[in-house]
Amino acid sequence: RKSPAKLAAPKTAPLLPAAPKSAPLLPAAKQTPAARWIKWFAEVGIDDIPLVGGKNASLGEMFRELAPRGVRIPDGFAVTAEAYRHFLKRTGLATRIAEILTGLDTRDLENLRSRGQQIRHAILAAELPDDLEREIRDAYDHLGAGTPAIDVAVRSSATAEDLPDASFAGQQETYLNVQGHSALLDA
Repeated sequence: RKSPAKLAAPKTAPLLPAAPKSAPLLPAAKQTPAARWIKWFAEVGIDDIPLVGGKNASLGEMFRELAPRGVRIPDGFAVTAEAYRHFLKRTGLATRIAEILTGLDTRDLENLRSRGQQIRHAILAAELPDDLEREIRDAYDHLGAGTPAIDVAVRSSATAEDLPDASFAGQQETYLNVQGHSALLDA
């Protein structure tokens, strides 16, 4: 499988027609207020996998390289890995997870399953910090550009997926036709 960076047309021999000069170039990121926990596709590329994960980095690469050439790529945004760490710290989950994992014997599969379940329940029970929730809502509203509620897809984008020696394909959730703040934040 080729990486998105290798699929981009070289600057000296474009494979795709150039976008008309009147076409907007990278619309959302240019008009969005600075956000700490959100990155727009126009702001990320393949080198940003540690920040936004593989899927988001690839989408950003495609958006940045192909949209200016007239290829219609839907805009979107990523909630960063830094946002996840912020969530863990602000909610006390980082400490709670460390406590749950203290003394873990990875050879005891039943104990491993039980501890994993405790961690999942703790994460699902925690509330998003207000600053993170506000940025996600603002980005969604900006993406909709005045539309009351647009449908979006919410996908995981792990920072360590599809590695040469490991793949986690199919292990994360995808939510389609997510509409409105409440559904978005639940996804």
